[in-house]
Amino acid sequence: MKHSRPAPTKKIKMSEIETYIQSWQFNRTKSLATLAEIEKLSESKAALAWRPGLGRAHAAWQFMHVAITEELFATARILGTEPAFGDFIERFRGGSTPDENIPSLEQVRNTLDESRMHLISMASSMNEQDLPRIPPAFEQRGWTIRTAFQVLGWHESHHQGQIHLTMNMLKSIS
Repeated sequence: MKHSRPAPTKKIKMSEIETYIQSWQFNRTKSLATLAEIEKLSESKAALAWRPGLGRAHAAWQFMHVAITEELFATARILGTEPAFGDFIERFRGGSTPDENIPSLEQVRNTLDESRMHLISMASSMNEQDLPRIPPAFEQRGWTIRTAFQVLGWHESHHQGQIHLTMNMLKSIS
């Protein structure tokens, strides 16, 4: 019996930047799926605000932190431009302390969407030769734009996992 080989397919070469963008888009589907699960809950606002322990971050802070980090990377840290979102920057940036002023589901979704648009716009304006450049905001860390793009992919996955765990803990006590 003869085994036939599949017909060769034309290989499509994506740029490194396109690969980062596709990875970020995939990661976002997981975050948005978790947000959609929260939206279905009868007490979705309470679920966004629930903390797994004293001093721990609630899901709303985790989502907003992802969005604000992307905004800061897309603007101030890589391009050196002013970020959007005014007071959200200080409330949700790295090192901030989660407060009790819980954003609405709509605010969370809109901030995730808008910051992602800014990130993709910034990344799309880059070319492969930009990736090894170290922006002034990352000089102390020694991060290139490539490293920053890699960190962003890890960052959302990390916080989405924290949100997922937080929601599982909430379900286990409800």
